[in-house]
Amino acid sequence: MEELDKKEQGQVREEIFSRTVRAGKRTYFFDVKSTRSEEHYLTITESKRRFNNDSGKFFYEKHKLFLYKEDFEKFANGLNAAIEFIQTGVAPEEPEVEKKIKPPVVEEDPHTKVEFEDLGADATEETNTSEEETKA
Repeated sequence: MEELDKKEQGQVREEIFSRTVRAGKRTYFFDVKSTRSEEHYLTITESKRRFNNDSGKFFYEKHKLFLYKEDFEKFANGLNAAIEFIQTGVAPEEPEVEKKIKPPVVEEDPHTKVEFEDLGADATEETNTSEEETKA
């Protein structure tokens, strides 16, 4: 019933391509879907069969990951690097683009460092001094 309501509202995305991978107690679903503007994206679903002791029945626990076209290459590079590390025990070199750039160390110039507390104290002293000079 809920599926029909979603279809009427145009919320259900029809799969363009689907691949199922069974791996032990887990099943992975790779589904290519399309946005309203006809852009493709990938959903990866992990499904695990679990047993509920309270009800005495099996149920499926699902986790979804949405991956959009602009992230495919970075995602694939990260996944491949992680798999390579697991297989070889050696961390692959990070691509230059992905390396974190450290900002240059800038020494502090004492002439440009301003503490507002200092300004308040000086301004109060100058005001008190000016008032005393005026009275004298």
